Amino acid sequence: MSFSLIKAIKSTHRHPINRILHCIGAPFYVTGIAFILESLFGLHGNIMKGVVLSLMAIGLFLLGHKIEDNIRAMTLIILFRYVRFKIISQYYSG
Repeated sequence: MSFSLIKAIKSTHRHPINRILHCIGAPFYVTGIAFILESLFGLHGNIMKGVVLSLMAIGLFLLGHKIEDNIRAMTLIILFRYVRFKIISQYYSG
C-alpha cells in the first residue's frame, strides 16, 4: 500500500477557484506566520497583523475547500493522515 502526500494534495485541489484562493491565501499565511514569529522572538514583528493575515488565509483556504466540497481534505488533515500512516506502517513492519 502506497500513500503519496503530493498526489493526495493534488487530488483535493482540482477546482480552479480553490487553486486561485490557495494561491492568494498562501502568501498571506506565510507572511502572517513570519510576523507572529518575529514578534515572539522580539524582532519588531506585529503579532496582530500576523494573526489577521493568518486568519484571512485560513478563511480563503476554507472557502476554497467549501467550493470544492471537500473541507475534510484540507492539507493539515491530509498531513495528519500521512504521518499516521507512516507511523502505523513503521510499527507493523518492525
